[in-house]
Amino acid sequence: MPRSVNSVASRARRKKILKQTKGYFLSRKNVWTVAKNTWEKGQTYAYRDRKAKKQAFRALWIQRINAAARQHGMNYSQFMGKLSAKNVGLNRKVLADLAMNDPQAFEAIVNSVK
Repeated sequence: MPRSVNSVASRARRKKILKQTKGYFLSRKNVWTVAKNTWEKGQTYAYRDRKAKKQAFRALWIQRINAAARQHGMNYSQFMGKLSAKNVGLNRKVLADLAMNDPQAFEAIVNSVK
């Protein structure tokens, strides 16, 4: 009995990867082995950077809160400590947004915890 290789499914798998590498440079888009390696590497970067994105945004929020708190005579550590002690339930994302877009509201929060 001859060996069955199911070339229809194999070709479909290859076409799927080649479709996802459309727009890549030179042989990265149309040479199967190069395209597959490039696509796999890209998937690895995408997985890693979904985590790194969260770290980067948290760092940005902390910098913005620190800069705004320092304008009112506190540093970030003191401000967050007093927020925690007063049980103010605002997260860093909201605080950073207030610091950037509504300085009066941020000042009211600083004055409430002083």
